[in-house]
Amino acid sequence: MFQKMMTFLGLSDEEPQVRAEEQEEQQAQPDGVVPLKRPGTVVSLHTQKQVRVFLAEPESYEDAQGIADHLRNRRPVVVNLHRCPLDEARRVIDFISGCTYALGGTMQKLGHNIFLCAPENIDIQGQISDALAEMPQGPVDGSNKFNTR
Repeated sequence: MFQKMMTFLGLSDEEPQVRAEEQEEQQAQPDGVVPLKRPGTVVSLHTQKQVRVFLAEPESYEDAQGIADHLRNRRPVVVNLHRCPLDEARRVIDFISGCTYALGGTMQKLGHNIFLCAPENIDIQGQISDALAEMPQGPVDGSNKFNTR
């Protein structure tokens, strides 16, 4: 009781008790680890969901709306137009490119009649060169061999 009264009046030092408590805490912890006063927060490192790419082979213009629905749901779509007649393929590409633009996405040609449409949340890096334009078109002199000039 007397010690408490002396401490209250400021005539006694509490420092020895505080130091003893700090030493006990440090001995309980491994070297270099400082105990936290507040509870820790657990944060997931895998915050991005797995992206699924939808592959579409439309056979007519009516299939274009389903492709646009995937884009609206923020899924990238690879469109293969080999099964679609030429006039309808143009209409499909016009419709899908308009949808892609309206949603803020990007569209790239991957090959002959194959396109990649990606919404704004997908970043596309790099380009595929048009290899068909760089290749020789066929025999120049009428023979079965390509001209190597």
